[in-house]
Amino acid sequence: MRLNEINDNPGAVKNRKRVGRGIGSGTGKTSGSGHKGQKARSGVSLLGFEGGQMPLYRRLPKRGFNNPFSKDFAVINLSKLEKAVEAGRLDPKQPVTGEGLLAAGLVSRSKDGVKLLAQGEIKTKLEIQVAHASKAAIAAVEKAGGSVVLPEPKVKPEGKGKARHRISAERKAALAKAASE
Repeated sequence: MRLNEINDNPGAVKNRKRVGRGIGSGTGKTSGSGHKGQKARSGVSLLGFEGGQMPLYRRLPKRGFNNPFSKDFAVINLSKLEKAVEAGRLDPKQPVTGEGLLAAGLVSRSKDGVKLLAQGEIKTKLEIQVAHASKAAIAAVEKAGGSVVLPEPKVKPEGKGKARHRISAERKAALAKAASE
């Protein structure tokens, strides 16, 4: 057998249907779409329509909830950190950051940073800089002699948004001044 003798199996390759090529072809004139109406046009979408009967997707109950304010953290446990230090993938003298964990292959990329959880034990003294950490994880790291550095929480402005019952600091001061006079 030579390369120029290789063929597809018979019937494996089929020519496409060439519509609108005269009435003798069998698919001429209306090109197999029949006459008039929505289904004769291109771009028809009747998916889920059941002829006036309540469609299935409306008969079924709604389920679940998607929280628009949820955070997307890459999670890492203390035991995983300890194993990485023992294996030499992390340097205990350098601060452990999200970028360092990503470079070491310990976490996957996430939108909101890394979250430290307290599963397992840690014996090595580490300085860990993460976006979020559980109280138990912070306590365990500090017990081993290390520290956990978290970013400063955002300050919510006074008297803004839905909490109309909150009065801004300026108005409180003005009211106190007026009451004293």
